Amino acid sequence: MTDPSKPEILEEPAQLRFLRRLVTTLTVVMIGGLVVVISLLVIRLSADGPRLPAEITLPTGTTAQAVTFGTGWIAVITTQNQILILDPESHEVRQKINIK
Repeated sequence: MTDPSKPEILEEPAQLRFLRRLVTTLTVVMIGGLVVVISLLVIRLSADGPRLPAEITLPTGTTAQAVTFGTGWIAVITTQNQILILDPESHEVRQKINIK
């Protein structure tokens, strides 16, 4: 007779064992992928960004709506529907483009 105080241990079916191992493997792969994505974000975002000037001097009577920075130039879109291309060092207007 079997002792009722001792639980009977059944062998795990092969399909259930495969499923358990598959879920464990997928969990480890997902955690590894998450660590890689977070690491890449930290590395990318901690890199030095563009050097922005402390201030930009615009021609008198000009109000900026938007500013963008490129290599060796600054573009300012004004409320007068113009795009001003400025020198990043001297802030002199290199080019003025009227927007229609």
